[in-house]
Amino acid sequence: MAVQHRWSDAAAREAIARYGDQGVGEDLALRTYSARLLGADPELVLHGGGNTSVKTTVHGLLGEPIRVLCVKGSGWDLGTIEPPGHPAVRLEPLQALRALDALSDEAMVAAQRQNLIDPAAPNPSVEALLHAFLPHTFVDHTHSIALLALADQPDASEVCREVYGDRVALVPYVMPGFALAKAAALAWEAAAAGGSEPEGMVLLQHGLFSFGATAEQSYDRMIDLVRRAEERLARGERSLHAVAVPERPAPAAAVLPVLRGALGRAAVAAGVRPHWILALRDTPLARAISDDARLPDWSGRGVATPDHVIRTKARPLVLPPLPSGGDGPALAAWGKALEQALEAYAAEYRAYFQRQNAAAGGVKKALDPLPRVAAIPGLGLVGIGKSAAEAATVADIAEAWAQTLLAAEAIGRFAPVNEADTFAMEYWSLEQAKLGKAAEKPLARQVVLVTGGAGAIGAATARAFAAAGAEVAVLDLDREAAEAVAATCGKRALAAACDVTDPAAVRAAVAAVAAHFGGLDIVVSNAGAAWTGPMATLADADLRASFELNFFAHQSVAQAALAVFRAQDRPEGGGRPVLGGQLLFNVSKQALNPGPNFGAYGISKAALLALVRQYALEEGEAAVRVNAINADRIRSGLLDDTMIKERSAARGLSEELYMAGNLLGAEVRASDVADAFVALALMPRTTGAVLTVDGGNVAAMVR
Repeated sequence: MAVQHRWSDAAAREAIARYGDQGVGEDLALRTYSARLLGADPELVLHGGGNTSVKTTVHGLLGEPIRVLCVKGSGWDLGTIEPPGHPAVRLEPLQALRALDALSDEAMVAAQRQNLIDPAAPNPSVEALLHAFLPHTFVDHTHSIALLALADQPDASEVCREVYGDRVALVPYVMPGFALAKAAALAWEAAAAGGSEPEGMVLLQHGLFSFGATAEQSYDRMIDLVRRAEERLARGERSLHAVAVPERPAPAAAVLPVLRGALGRAAVAAGVRPHWILALRDTPLARAISDDARLPDWSGRGVATPDHVIRTKARPLVLPPLPSGGDGPALAAWGKALEQALEAYAAEYRAYFQRQNAAAGGVKKALDPLPRVAAIPGLGLVGIGKSAAEAATVADIAEAWAQTLLAAEAIGRFAPVNEADTFAMEYWSLEQAKLGKAAEKPLARQVVLVTGGAGAIGAATARAFAAAGAEVAVLDLDREAAEAVAATCGKRALAAACDVTDPAAVRAAVAAVAAHFGGLDIVVSNAGAAWTGPMATLADADLRASFELNFFAHQSVAQAALAVFRAQDRPEGGGRPVLGGQLLFNVSKQALNPGPNFGAYGISKAALLALVRQYALEEGEAAVRVNAINADRIRSGLLDDTMIKERSAARGLSEELYMAGNLLGAEVRASDVADAFVALALMPRTTGAVLTVDGGNVAAMVR
């Protein structure tokens, strides 16, 4: 733990000038600048947590001055926030609400929206009234890890008073909303009446506030208060109680697909979608907590701050230590123990819901009972999400929980909010709204690997799958080119250099994909190249090289992918596979309609088409669909300008007529092939199919 003081007068002046050019006033410019400083530090804020505000004046349509509260809006992250992320709300109507004895969440949200200066602005923070009820111009709120280690103690009030004296007001835990806003205002006023105006406020088991007359003053106070907490924690003593784990435990690439498959079967039993994306954290911090014998006790304590429960649920799934090696009976036995642990977790979650829902009047609708964090001794912490981004967010929060817990245990005992308060936050409608209700894209939660991913067809295919919601891994012989394509497919897309004619390299690349995303769902085996020349004089080396790349490489890719599919769908005791998988091959029309001087390519592609049919025949029972694209005359690295000139001459055509030489009279693009691959991926009852993308060629028609 080491919070950083990042304020710079020069950067603050630059922000005032830059935002001023956009018509933003100095107060809001500085509010934006210091909010971003807070949001950029994971020791203070994680993934949309925390909130900030400034009280200032704007002018109405008639030029009249209006006092407003510019407070963080829903959907904005402090680390990247811009001025619109602090929507302006009329201040006086908000402050007038304090006279009420009670205010429902729905009425609070309505009152805040009714007083927005811009009706199209996002909803103000659920803690907007807390900011409004405090008298300070600038107010900052974070979920500092160091502070939470103090505030999550059984005797947190005494610990915080020891550390801060009268510098902060203390507020016992109250769920965010109107009641917390009133409690915080009363706590500040009571502390101020004692003769020493507080610089900040500790919401016990929740987080830290600082405030000031200027943005810099409030920021300085936040950093100083957090540093005081860090200094107190530095005097703690940590102890290790490690469980026994093998010297060489099963690797992530072998373990995560087993976990992913078990989650899929549990999801089907719970009536939700079976595919999940995983994000492994095997850092020293993650291993310190996952390998500790006390984790089964710690895991039931709760989240570091209630805001995290909607991302991580109240506790992680704690799994048995890993076996040695990566396959065989030991891993199968571990998988069986995993299934039992997952079943027990779901049963306990349902019992938790029933207990707390009954106490809440029985009006809540249960969420799925699946964990969002798994702790695996010998491996680390695993975030579980509907996307790679969500899984990474969960993993970040899981590490923050681990850091908070270990720090808290070093000075006392980790004791966050109780089960009832956790449930209230998890099932709070305003908190659930943060997750959004947008419909998932058709290939969301699917992991797609594209070989030859830096070529024209491969790149177009990778982007098309990413646009359809899939998580993408780009493999190519050229690492830099693969990285460039992956960068266009999302922040979590994976790039890897791979010579697909080397079976060991293929296995290593597929293992890297499984370790990165937790598994694999779709393979687009696309890499290929053409060797030309008449068969009568073709060198054996050229024919063998063509088969290595255009046939045997596809076999290596398919075998490696199927090993992951089997690891995911290895239900103990049998049963129909849940996740299945897909193998998609770029075959080329040459397999059906060979051209002169193109035998090395066409013959190897004909063998590939036979391979496609064989896999479709053998893998249907495993719910693995196997399909192919027959494309023709696509401008690419294979069919470059030189090749186009040669092939058009071989057929006695101009280059233009050669490229548009089909029934539709239109050149076929790489994007057309990419769209066809996506279309095949979305056909759940199709296997063994050959989809032709050539504009129409009678000689190449499959039937």
